[in-house]
Parts: sequence; structure tokens; C-alpha cells
Amino acid sequence: MAVQAAAQSTVGKSGADDREMLISGCEAIAHACRLADIDVVTAYPIRPYDTLMQMISKMIADGDLDADYIVAESEHSQFEIVKHASAVGARVFVGSSGVGWFYAMEALAVTAGLRLPVVAVVGNRALDDPGAFGCEHNDALAVRDLGWMLTWVDVVQEAFDIALIAFRVAEDPRVFLPCALGLDGAFLTHSQSLVRVPSKEKVDQFLKPYDRGSKLLHPDNPITIAPQVNEDWLIEIRRQSDEAMKRSKGVIEDAYRDFNRIFGRNYSPFLEEYMTDDADVVLVGQGTLALPVKVTVRKLREKGKKVGFVRLKWFRPFPTEEVQDCLKKFKVVGIIDRDYSYGSPYSGGILYNEFRSALYDLPTRPKVYGFICGLGGREVTIDGVTEMINMMLETAKSNKVDREVVWIGVRE
Repeated sequence: MAVQAAAQSTVGKSGADDREMLISGCEAIAHACRLADIDVVTAYPIRPYDTLMQMISKMIADGDLDADYIVAESEHSQFEIVKHASAVGARVFVGSSGVGWFYAMEALAVTAGLRLPVVAVVGNRALDDPGAFGCEHNDALAVRDLGWMLTWVDVVQEAFDIALIAFRVAEDPRVFLPCALGLDGAFLTHSQSLVRVPSKEKVDQFLKPYDRGSKLLHPDNPITIAPQVNEDWLIEIRRQSDEAMKRSKGVIEDAYRDFNRIFGRNYSPFLEEYMTDDADVVLVGQGTLALPVKVTVRKLREKGKKVGFVRLKWFRPFPTEEVQDCLKKFKVVGIIDRDYSYGSPYSGGILYNEFRSALYDLPTRPKVYGFICGLGGREVTIDGVTEMINMMLETAKSNKVDREVVWIGVRE
């Protein structure tokens, strides 16, 4: 049986001079920032992403990175600082988590509206109240309609790699949109793994200097940044941002092709398929829940169950055509949400309704389940995944969905 693992990093000849390091997800992104030669980084650290800023601070102190490190007095201010730095041509990096991300919401909206390619990491964390430091995706997903590109990773190697891709895509003149990289709190921010860190020469091949061209804010280039257009031009500007988000999909594909060639990887841009070749039912999700789902799929395959897994890698831009082409093959699809959307259609999660919408126009479409689980950092377990798959297998036989959305692993 073929196992499609397109998202897993493979290192060929071009990886022979890579340096192997045992680092966490936060540390991996810090090394990506170092190799990307960021100019300005701001910090108001909030766990679970704070070790990233500590690592960057150490790199600067040790002379390994030449960048302005600005400690702000709030999450709002740190995003305002990098926004302005990006406008004058600085490659910038910033991050936050949970309610800290929400405290910066005004700046997050303005950054997207101004088409400034800020790259940020969100150490995914449950929102207050009630307080919890465990992983949920509602923090990063809050900007899904504002013009931010959003991507999630599942292993430390991918965290490093996609950070470089994020700079490349965001700073492309065809795009000029901010990008947030979702890093599951604790599961990835603090977990260590062996990572191949490439040479500076290879990174320079892939990632050219940030160039705003005629859009650079400078005294010698009299342009207007952040105008108040009121009703006169606002809808035209919104349409321009929409076109940029549409173009970003092709830019992402170009970036992945170059990345695979230069670094010897074998990434697919938008989806990873795992044991889907002859599957009747598949689960779909994003982030680190991929590991327990894959383990469960393997165990059930050993028992003759035709099951598989599909991992979504970019939430914005949403890969509608790729999702349709992939999921139309299956009888039943289960969407796993590490988030919630109270009062939404069928009371489903955010991913659930996005996928249902994408599948709606297919002449023949699979039955769709929504599963909400792993909130607050609770483990997505083999037992929980098995429960989901068994429900889907029953539907594959009966062609009937008893409950559209099911919360998994909730104590009664």
C-alpha cells in the first residue's frame, strides 16, 4: 500500500552540508529568523511562544544575529512597531499567543489592510476566560477574514522550513500580505526534535532581500500610508487585497518548488495525504494532531480498515480546488477542529464549515462529519481517533450521518 507523506522532509544531496540540531519548535523558528537576516524583531513575550524571543535575544547577544530587538510595553505596541518598520523596508518578525494576539487586534487588522508583509508566529493557546495554557486554534484563526495568510505545521523541521517560506511568500510584490505561522502550544513550541538547519548560502539562494520598490515609505518617495479614504475608495482597496490573496496561492506553489529544489525536500504546498490510496473514510485536520491520527490510521489499517488522513497545511489562502480534488474520492470525511465557532451552521468548528463550503459544489460529494476535540491542550488520543473513525465507517455502510458535529473526549 502506498503511503503518501509529501509533507515529510526528505534530505537529498542538497542537504549534505546541513547542520543537525536538537531544538524545539520555537528555537527552530529563531534559527530561521537568523538565517533570514531579519532587521527588526519586537517582543512582549507571553507563553507558550516566549522561548522563541529568548532564543533570538541570545543570538543577538552572542553576535550571531544583527537585528534591532525592541521590547515593547504591550502586545499591541509590538505589532505597531513591526508594522511601521516593514513600511520602511525592514524585514520584521514578531509573535504572540492567546489573548495577547487579541490585545493586538487593531494592529493586526491595520497590518493586513496596509499590505505589509509582517511574519508572525502564534504559539496557539486557549483564550481566557476560563484561562488555560493548552493548545487551541481560535487565537490565530481570529484573523482569518482580515487578509492574513495562515499556515500550520506539525513537526519541528517543518516549523523551520515554513518560516523561511513565509518570508518568501509574504514579501513577494505580487502578495505583500502578512503571514502568521500556527505553532501548537507545548506540543510543538517546547518539544525538541532533530532538525536539519541549512547553510546561510542556501538560504540566500532561496530568500532574496526584502524590496518594497515604489511602495517604500521614505522622505524621497512621497507616498501615502494609511490614508482615510472613507466611502470614496474603500471597496476598491478591499478588492485589491482580495486579488493579492488570490495571487498568493500561485506564489506559495512557486516558493515550494524552489524550496524543494534548493533544500532537497519533498513538500507538497497545501495538503499532505497519508494512507489514502484506497481509503473509504478519511480524517482531516491541521497541526500536531497529525501524529496521533497517523498512529491510529496505521493500527486500523493492520486490522483491514480502509482509513486515511489528510492534513491541511495552509488555511489562508484556502486551497479549495486541491481540497475538492482530494476529498471527492472518499465516502465519508471527518473534519477535526481544535477550535470552536458557537452558533455556526450545525454548531460546527471553523474548519468544518470551511470544508463543507468547499465541497458543496461537487456533483458527488462525501458525507461530512465535524469533530471538536483537543481543546485547552487536551490530548487527541488513539481511543478518541478510533471513536471518530468507527462512526465514519458506520456511515460508509449506512450512507447516513446521525449527528453532523460530535465533541470527542468530553467528560459527562
